[in-house]
Amino acid sequence: MRLFVGFILLIITSFSFGQQTINGSITHGGIQRTYILYVPVSYSVTTAAPLVFNFHGLTSNATAQLFYGEFRPIADTAGFLIVAPQGTVNQQGDTYWNAGFGGTVDDVGFTEALLDSISAAYNINQDRVYSTGMSNGGYMSYYLACNLSDRITAIASVTGAMTKGLPNTCNPDHPTPVMEIHGDADATVPYNGNFVSESVQTGLNYWVNYNNTNSTPIVTALPNLSTTDNSAVEHYVYSGGDSCVDVEHYKILSGGHTWPGAPVNTGSGNTNHDIEASLLIWEFFAKYDINGKINCVSTGINGLDKNEFKLNIYPNPASDFLTIEWEGIKNVSSIRIKNILGKEILTINVKGQNQIKINTQELSKGIYFSELLEDFEVLESRKVILQ
Repeated sequence: MRLFVGFILLIITSFSFGQQTINGSITHGGIQRTYILYVPVSYSVTTAAPLVFNFHGLTSNATAQLFYGEFRPIADTAGFLIVAPQGTVNQQGDTYWNAGFGGTVDDVGFTEALLDSISAAYNINQDRVYSTGMSNGGYMSYYLACNLSDRITAIASVTGAMTKGLPNTCNPDHPTPVMEIHGDADATVPYNGNFVSESVQTGLNYWVNYNNTNSTPIVTALPNLSTTDNSAVEHYVYSGGDSCVDVEHYKILSGGHTWPGAPVNTGSGNTNHDIEASLLIWEFFAKYDINGKINCVSTGINGLDKNEFKLNIYPNPASDFLTIEWEGIKNVSSIRIKNILGKEILTINVKGQNQIKINTQELSKGIYFSELLEDFEVLESRKVILQ
């Protein structure tokens, strides 16, 4: 994403940063890295506050992202801190994030070091650390969900995507709430993917399967509040995941490579003004801590408490054979194996059994999901790696 930085700098000259905006730096990997931290007026050292990482896009910078992906008025009311880190420069001379492509800088390690540094100075709720970003910053948020899962609660990507091949190596530690906001006319990060990006739907399918949500979303056409933005919005919700986690998608019909509701129309293509991405992202984040949806009453198979049944899948990773066994689970009728795209690979009838051994030698290497079914209802889903 290429922002009109000159225009942003013009805005900055008339904006007086208060003492709540801190320009800081840390050294990581032998590189001095900078960031901007926004501390809201409602922050109190006696109360652990959530923290939102807000990553800029390719060629952009931390200052521009603070204005373009504007969270500060929301933070003042909701009481969370915002950190806008600054990327490094790649071989082409562009500021960027290494989300698994384009360079060798350890931006995952930098993010964790920055989190530790901020946590040493401020009372941060370690169970409520979120990541969002625009374009390359959206890629980075997905990359953190896969590679820094123990520190990241939930993510939201705006015009970003999962890096090509990332679903094959992604290894989260917990059910992860994911939101994707993306225009279907995005010419920079195409909705249907390219040699750098998985398609939006492929990314959604991965998290739907990993989080064990309903595979069929609830789709709502949102009111067309702006009649001059040449776009409209559909909202997709994949609900009912483990720990009450949801996957959400705002599809901007005829939307471009922009941040919906942004105060300035930079980026490229149509900017939607029916929704405000920043507000929707925070409302999404606010529902979750690292354990899932706050106040979730999580029941397992057939409504049982998770402690009342056992499901074992081994060896995992597997190479030749995969054994699936279960106890305390009634009415399991079949086992279904799906790939990371959600495509059914095979289904086996297991009525009256509590164990099955599957020959996996004819399946391609990669990540799959094994589902226990009662008729057509998914009772439980687990990730399986074939090597």
